[in-house]
Amino acid sequence: MATRRNSTDDPLAPLTLAVGQEDLLLDRAVQQVVAAARASDPDTDVRDLTSDQLQPGTLAELTSPSLFAERKVVIVRNAQDLSADTIKDVKAYLGDPVEEITLVLLHAGGAKGKGLLDAARKAGAREVACPKTTKPAERLSFVRSEFRALGRSATPEACQALVDSIGSDLRELASAVSQLVADVEGTIDEAVVARYYTGRAEASSFTVADRAVEGRAAEALEALRWSLSTGVAPVLITSALAQGVRAIGKLSSARGGRPADLARELGMPPWKIDRVRQQMRGWTPDGVAVALRAVADADAGVKGGGDDPEYALEKAVVAVARAARSGR
Repeated sequence: MATRRNSTDDPLAPLTLAVGQEDLLLDRAVQQVVAAARASDPDTDVRDLTSDQLQPGTLAELTSPSLFAERKVVIVRNAQDLSADTIKDVKAYLGDPVEEITLVLLHAGGAKGKGLLDAARKAGAREVACPKTTKPAERLSFVRSEFRALGRSATPEACQALVDSIGSDLRELASAVSQLVADVEGTIDEAVVARYYTGRAEASSFTVADRAVEGRAAEALEALRWSLSTGVAPVLITSALAQGVRAIGKLSSARGGRPADLARELGMPPWKIDRVRQQMRGWTPDGVAVALRAVADADAGVKGGGDDPEYALEKAVVAVARAARSGR
């Protein structure tokens, strides 16, 4: 996934510039340099610093000649946040790098600290692109490249199913690929992914519903956007919302009793009785009615009755969360 933008591909080049905001790719760029350095010299000294730890004069100390001529890797994270005086030190070093020392600059790539970015490029830095993956197609490409890197084949359907199930976190996607490769022989297909990861998307829809019926609108909207971005079908979300509101209505109108008795009466598992009891605080009969109408409207919207299914879902989530607080 990470790509290099200049001709040199030597991890032991005097300067490596990792540019972007994708943490996994930034960490991998660092790991590649450190692994190459330690393969060359097991006693390599690695210094991993944040921008606030690299003060004026610090780089000179770290790169000063050693009696033992040891190999050293100096990593500077969030280089765009370095102070002006420290940037001067770094630029001076770039003009006269020290042999056996590899400097790794991690830079977000924006306008902040662009002068340092330009100077590093002008100095001939080996550059590794670590862009944030924001599109489903990019995550799909990442999964395919992970399988290839591990020497395994996966069907296009399996790769898509993994992205749909896991979501947008590259660390989780990489971990899932590694697990599948370690556990499964032969080509990895959609059935294998379903066996390992089925239920992830459905679970996220119930997270939306749980936060909404608890009156936590902001968290419910955040969960909704995450669910939609990872490919959860809108109908699953309206179904989960409907189930959550109906459970509130059923339990609020049921006769008191032990969870086991109520579970038999309402057709719910005992653990769900306990959860719904906690969620129903603040609900009123009118609130339940309002919420059910809002969910019904959203259901119609996502099934073709409206122009914007996402807006219909957001509107329903807000309505349910408000109804949950109507009795408080």
